[in-house]
Amino acid sequence: WSGTHRDSDPENLLLASKCKNAAVKLADFGLAIEVQGDQQAWFGFAGTPGYLSPEVLRKEAYGKPVDIWACGVILYILLVGYPPFWDEDQHKLYQQIKAGAYDFPSPEWDTVTPEAKNLINQMLTINPTKRITAQEALKHPWVCQRSTVASMMHRQETVECLKKFNARRKLKGAILTTMLVSRNFSGKEEWEQDFERSCTVCMYVLCVCVCVCVCVCVCACACACVCVCVCVCVHACVCACGCMFPARKQEIIKITEQLIEAVNNGDFEAYAKICDPGLTSFEPEALGNLVEGMDFHRFYFENLLSKNSKPIHTTILNPHVHLIGEDGACIAYIRLTQFVDGQGRPRSSQSEETRVWHRRDSRWQNVHFHCSGAPAAPLQ
Repeated sequence: WSGTHRDSDPENLLLASKCKNAAVKLADFGLAIEVQGDQQAWFGFAGTPGYLSPEVLRKEAYGKPVDIWACGVILYILLVGYPPFWDEDQHKLYQQIKAGAYDFPSPEWDTVTPEAKNLINQMLTINPTKRITAQEALKHPWVCQRSTVASMMHRQETVECLKKFNARRKLKGAILTTMLVSRNFSGKEEWEQDFERSCTVCMYVLCVCVCVCVCVCVCACACACVCVCVCVCVHACVCACGCMFPARKQEIIKITEQLIEAVNNGDFEAYAKICDPGLTSFEPEALGNLVEGMDFHRFYFENLLSKNSKPIHTTILNPHVHLIGEDGACIAYIRLTQFVDGQGRPRSSQSEETRVWHRRDSRWQNVHFHCSGAPAAPLQ
């Protein structure tokens, strides 16, 4: 099988047995795709935030190198117990990744060999064409000459950091699973009530976790451990409850950006895939009338947007997302469009837009659109 996993992270790495030197196996191929050779294409946005490659975040064509990037992140974590890219704000996290903004801080990295750092640098190369391949990585000195190159010191601090990292991951997963099951059994309840109940469950898990930690630590006469356990549990609970809304809102912003990008590129096929066939809209071009369906929009794509050879750049300002249950959302924003007019002069136009999104079969579709101000497609 020749393909790309697209979701390589520590959670999907398993040992074949508990024996020493057991084989490492890769699990969960739900997002995997077949890729022939060095094939590069846009296969969609998929993966776990901290392990996504720059090319995926930039929505560029990608292939097998995305897995090498994820492996570089995993190797970094395994050596020191924390990830190379991290921020509570997902947008800032993605900016770090796209810029390749990571380092090897002291004192954790002082005892890591230059060869290990070199391998990580080659795996976390921003340009996928210059990134080390799997075959090359297997021939890297740190891998094939580990008896002479790899450090033999016992990294106890890394082991402790990994335990904390794993504890946060497992607790967060348990809480999210509880929230999901709870939602599935209460379809008629409002999302806000569901979230409130899920946070109550989260606090219950937190209390149990703290109690277990206290009991263990009292028995071991190591009171300092209580503080560590409480901090880990609180952090995991806060992340689990706090990350769901921002992540969903970020998803709506991204799909809106993709739709606008399709408009700028004059790509009606891509635009139609993101929109519901019965899309309704109020926009300046319709002269105050409510338009339904895609034919009205097709006219502008075929006669204006697809024939435009001049650059168009759009910026979304002050996006506000309102979540409507699990499968609905509304986004309001200011759209600033920069373009070149017929005389070759740079121009800017501004419009205020609102889009209503509905999720069907795990795919978001734009069902209603309202625009005021400048036309959505600037006449050039």
